[in-house]
Amino acid sequence: MVNNKVEQYLIDLKFTYQQIDSNLWLLNDEEHSLPGVAVILTEPLTIIRAEIMDIPNNNLQELYETLLKLNATDVILGAYAVENGKVILIDSLLYDTMNYEDFRASLDSISLALTQHYPILSKYREKQGG
Repeated sequence: MVNNKVEQYLIDLKFTYQQIDSNLWLLNDEEHSLPGVAVILTEPLTIIRAEIMDIPNNNLQELYETLLKLNATDVILGAYAVENGKVILIDSLLYDTMNYEDFRASLDSISLALTQHYPILSKYREKQGG
């Protein structure tokens, strides 16, 4: 039995996810371009969050300008942000008034941004040493 609408919507959307605890789900759905996307219920909000990359040591001004431009012109719902040394993509919805269409639109927006912005943002990723 489903305890809340977040989980019911994930089931209805047929997303691949793992419930981490009662208010946290981790989507690992490559088919829908939602790898490593967290859905967190912390009433009154439902937060959808994806870690994009570590903040690099170089080209910070250019990266931040790029993120702001993407926020202004290309991110439909949600926004890029910086948190704890990471670039994240985040959106929030009011749980009480959130409906299926709102939830789906938010996840679709995150999926679209992850897919379309990867080539743009990947040039700022620092090479992992080896």
